[in-house]
Amino acid sequence: MDLTFSDEQQMIRQMAREFADKELLPTAAHYDETQEFPRELWQKMGRLGLMGLVIPEEYGGAGADTLSYVLALEEIARGNPALSTVMSVNNSLACYGTWKFGTEEQKLKYLVPLASGEKLGGYALSEPGSGSDAVNMQTSARREGDRYLLNGSKMFITSGQSGHVFLVFAVTNKEAPKPADRITCFIVEKGFPGFKVGKKLDKLGMRASDTTELIFEDCEVPVENVLGKEGAGFRVALQLLDGGRIGIATQAVGIGQAAYEFGLKYATERQQFGQKIFDFQAIQFMLADMATRLEASRLLVHRAATLRDAGQPCGREASMAKLFASETAMWVTTKAVQIFGGYGYIKEYPVERYFRDAKVTEIYEGTSEIQRMVIAKSLLK
Repeated sequence: MDLTFSDEQQMIRQMAREFADKELLPTAAHYDETQEFPRELWQKMGRLGLMGLVIPEEYGGAGADTLSYVLALEEIARGNPALSTVMSVNNSLACYGTWKFGTEEQKLKYLVPLASGEKLGGYALSEPGSGSDAVNMQTSARREGDRYLLNGSKMFITSGQSGHVFLVFAVTNKEAPKPADRITCFIVEKGFPGFKVGKKLDKLGMRASDTTELIFEDCEVPVENVLGKEGAGFRVALQLLDGGRIGIATQAVGIGQAAYEFGLKYATERQQFGQKIFDFQAIQFMLADMATRLEASRLLVHRAATLRDAGQPCGREASMAKLFASETAMWVTTKAVQIFGGYGYIKEYPVERYFRDAKVTEIYEGTSEIQRMVIAKSLLK
């Protein structure tokens, strides 16, 4: 028993681990190959309470803490990283954003079905011409009576095809002196007039999680669907990214852990030169470094989650966790492929898939370069 965690936290982790072992690991290769969104598995995750872990029970969630969430998310990422992306976006961005900034009416209408797993949420910030430089987005919204008309497009949107509700950011006041005051966040349903889903992107990894462009052509959004206040959207985005980065850091740990476990197992079975390859010191050192870096990443994630649960600022810690864990995941999966040798390069074995899945953790929710900028600026405070 791990004395670090409460009984409830250990129970949630064990539940997620059993689900990952039984439902996710055996099917991950199939969904990666077909690029099919595993809707049935997502619905099962919803019934288990995994899609709204930190949301209070009154709004359809499980009422757990952030540490419980990362313990569960790591296990889901170990089983199928693509579904952990869906889980992370729904929990830390769509659900948490609606809970943190939404009105009571918005929570009852949108948060309850999102947190319970009845509906799937997304987060639309990036655009074809603005990723890291999000404040210079081009999507705009103008008010006409009791509605806003959105125009523009968003790019690299997780669950763009399979999702139902999206937090969409758009410029509402181009003349505001501060660029951050120009942006507003809207809750946008897929069925709103003028909302279109663009092409599904053919990705290197995370292939069971659909990623698309979203297109808005005079998309009609009711005034009551403004999340927070008009002009406060960029601050909403920044606050949500702390939780999002903790989620991606956790995902990276789960991916790395899976690759490490497969590498360790293979090393104790594969024979070369009359002995198991684990008996060669070069392989032992690789596995030792993999285990050490993963444990360091995990501790950074848990520290950031604990600070968030305590209501303390965690932006720097979230960026540190995301930076270190994502680069560790890429390093660990590379070493896992090396341990497998030629077999690591073919799809019959899972490490090449984890290798492909790991790369995006260094990119989305802020690239490694952006994380270093955030950390560096925090050093002077």
